[in-house]
This record gives sequence, structure tokens and C-alpha cells, in this order.
Amino acid sequence: MNGQLKRDWEDAATNPWLIALTVMLATFLEVLDTSVANVSLPHIAGDLSAGVDESTWVLTSYLVSNAIILPLTGWLSSLFGRKRFFMVCVGIFTVCSFLCGIAPSLGLLVLFRVLQGAGGGALQPISQAILVESFPKEKHGMAMAIYGMGVVVAPIIGPTLGGWITDNYSWRWIFFINIPVGVISIIMTALLIFDPPYLIRKNLRTLKIDYIGLGLLSVGLGFMQVVLDKGEREDWFGSNFIIACAIIGGIGLIGGFIWELTREDPVVDFHLLKDRNFLLASFTMFMMGFVLYGTTVLLPLMLQTLMGYTALWAGLVLSPGSLFTLIALPFVGRLMQKFEARWLVAFGLFMTGLSLLHMSGFNLQLDFWTAVRAWTFSRIGMAFLFIPINVMAFYFIPKEKMNNATGIINLARNMGGSVGIANVATLLARRAQVHQAMLVAHLTPYDMSFQNALQGAQQTLMTQGSAPMVAHAQAQGMLYANLVRQANMLAYVDAYWLLGWTFIAMIPLMFFMKSVKPRKGASVAAH
Repeated sequence: MNGQLKRDWEDAATNPWLIALTVMLATFLEVLDTSVANVSLPHIAGDLSAGVDESTWVLTSYLVSNAIILPLTGWLSSLFGRKRFFMVCVGIFTVCSFLCGIAPSLGLLVLFRVLQGAGGGALQPISQAILVESFPKEKHGMAMAIYGMGVVVAPIIGPTLGGWITDNYSWRWIFFINIPVGVISIIMTALLIFDPPYLIRKNLRTLKIDYIGLGLLSVGLGFMQVVLDKGEREDWFGSNFIIACAIIGGIGLIGGFIWELTREDPVVDFHLLKDRNFLLASFTMFMMGFVLYGTTVLLPLMLQTLMGYTALWAGLVLSPGSLFTLIALPFVGRLMQKFEARWLVAFGLFMTGLSLLHMSGFNLQLDFWTAVRAWTFSRIGMAFLFIPINVMAFYFIPKEKMNNATGIINLARNMGGSVGIANVATLLARRAQVHQAMLVAHLTPYDMSFQNALQGAQQTLMTQGSAPMVAHAQAQGMLYANLVRQANMLAYVDAYWLLGWTFIAMIPLMFFMKSVKPRKGASVAAH
């Protein structure tokens, strides 16, 4: 049996590009589903007779179940077999996509999204583990480039695709499009993917399940995800609900981490964090998710709320960035064979940080092409981060622990994204209030600039037929509305400034990494 398994593995390893296509089909759709429903929430709420605030659970429920499953992937793969577990996950994701599409009520839609997130949560780390093992070490850069095309590009194009499908068809089709791709992925997985001979399977008869560790981590991750998703809307720690969730989540995460470190056969092997490269790479991936998801929320929101862009035109601003990211990823994969990984990460941090600092100079006169250029340069910088960070993370990890490692680093990126979105939402709300208070101080009878603007607006309105008193009130309203727009614009500027300097401040961290120089001719066995 072992000999046959080894032959199957060797045959599969001779077709790494087919394997890459197979595992990335479902993974791309799974990551896409984290953001594709964002712009469809008003349509979902209207169709299912729910409030827009209630409809946000369509997003939150998916992210919560996704976060719980991610770190458990390695343990579940060794329990059921990686190929079998991957196919089951794709099957669950596909079936639940159909159920989401036909859901007659918001309650059922949220339930199906929970199940869909649970099925999809394992797809990212399993795909990454398979790719790392399928390509020789000197081509790990190209393997991560393929993976990056899914997990970096999908969240960027998700809102645009979701908006287009919703406007032209129905919000239900954002789920139905997953079905044919899921079926194709299952068929290709059955034909092309095989478990490696070194994957240690657990004996189900003698297995002692760590219910305490499993429970602590699931509760901790689930409640912390709710805190991040609902915090700003509930006024953070001004809400007893958020306080309770934060306490429960904190106890679960801290308790689960300590408990797992004491187990001989942990559900999640946190001992991997003893490797300096893996620890620093996981933190860098967390910060990459923080900035990637944070900026993906910032720009389209700014364009639509302050510039009057439609969802389609806001998506068109983001689209060239996605295209150039796709082009840059294989290029960076080739550079990995010539340059040390940490230098490429430092360059990516500098380029993205500089682009975001440039975006902190935006104002209300921003034109379409200026926004496109700034966004595109920031996405190209992201392409220089994803690949070398992953290569550095897994370089010193034993191959039999690869499933655990990919689960942890994907969790780091996703949690970074949740923290980034929560941070951006809070920063915009708080800084807009600060700037508005500062600007309002100038709206006094003693400020000549304000008086001149007020009189000018009043005269214009009077020439259009308004009575003097009515024109005066209208002019005050116009100036105040403009002040609110300026305050909000300054809040976006602050957010870009913070995110830009965050990346630049991380550059020195790269030089604490151990040197990673892939050698030509190295094999997968070199793990």
C-alpha cells in the first residue's frame, strides 16, 4: 500500500502546473466569497425583508466560521487524509453555495454562510501546502505566485464582480457561480491529487481528541471575529455586548494557546512559532492582511461617498491594480531565484508604503487617473510581499508539519484583514469628528473667509430666485455640507498616512530574518 501511495505521489509531482490549477480553482472562489457579497448587502436586505444592519451577518458569519477552521486544517488533514478532507471541503462549499443562492430568509442565509465558511476555511492552507510540496524548492517562488493570484487578487476584484452580477442579474448569482467551478475542482482533485507518503494519518480508533484545546480556540477565534466585525457599529467598549465578546474571546485565545503548548499531540502546533523566520513571517503576513484589506475598503468607500462614483466606476479604479498584480506575481516568483527574499520584502514594504503616503495627499479634486495610478503602484508593491514572505516562512519548516504551518500563516493574514478593516472603520469615524470640530471653529462671524464665502453663496442663490432669508439659510447649509466633506476627506488622508508609515516602519524587521537563498537543483526533500 505504501509503495503504491509513493508511486501515486511521484506521478502527481511530475505535473505541478496541473496540480496548481486544480487546487487554486476552489481556493480562488473561497477567498472571493469573503468580499464578493459586500456591495450586495442592500439588495439582500431588501429581497429578504431585513435591515441593512442585520444583513451584515451574511459577511460576519462567513468570516467567523472561516477563522475557526483555518488553524485546525493540519489536524483535520491528518485525521481524515488531506485529499479526502480537501474534496469534502470543496463539496461542502459548493453545496452551501447553492443553498445560499436559494435561501428564502435571512436566518437561513446566515446559517448556510456559516456552513459555507466552515467548508471553505481549510481550502487556503491545504492548497498552499500542496503547492509548496509539488514544486521543487528553487521554484517555491513560482508556486507562491500562483497561490498569490488567488488570495491577493480575489479580495480586490470581489466587490467589483459582486456589484456587476447584482446590478445585471441578482445577488443570488454571486453564490450560484461557485457551483460549476466547485464540481470541476472535485473531479480534477480526484484524478490528480494524492496524499504524500510522509503524511502521518491518525488512528481513529485510538485517537484522543483534545476537546479542551479545540473548544478554547474555536470560542476564542469566533468571539474575537465578532468583536472586530461589530465593534465600530456597537461603539466598541461602550457596548456591554462587545465587552462580553472580547472577554470570552480573549480567555479562549490565551487559554487555547497555553493549553496547546502543553499537549504532546496539539490540535494546532504553536511550537512552530519557535522558528524565528516563521514567527516573523507570520507577523508580517498579519500586517500585510491589515493593510491589504484596510486599503481595499478605504479607496472605493472614499470614491463613492465623497466623489460621487458609482460602484462600477469605483471598481474600474481598482481593476488596473488587480491586473498589474497578476502580471507582477510571476515576475516576482522569478526574482526569487536571483535575489534574497528579505530584500524583496523590504522593497515591497517601501513601495507600498510610499504609494500610501502619496495617497495621503489626496483631496476632493482627485481625478480618475490619479487614483488609478496611485492604487496600481500600491498593488504592485503588494506583489513583492506575498511570495517572499511565504517562502521565508516555510523554508525551515519540516514537510510533515507543512499543513499546520499553512493553517497558522493563513489565519494570521485573515485576522490581520479583520483587524485592518475594523481599524479603518474606527479611524474614519473618530478622525472625521476631530477634523469637523476643528473646522467648525472657523464658522464664526469673525472669520472673514467664512463671511465672504457665505455672502457669495447667498448672492448666487438670490440671483436664482431665493428670498434673502431663505438664501442665507441655504448658503449656511451648503457651506456646512462642504465642511463635512472636507472633514471626512481629512480622515481618509489620516488613514492612508497611518497605513503607509506602518509598512515603512516594518522594513528593519526584515533584517532579523535568517537568510533564505534557494539553490538551484534543490528538491522538495530538502525541507
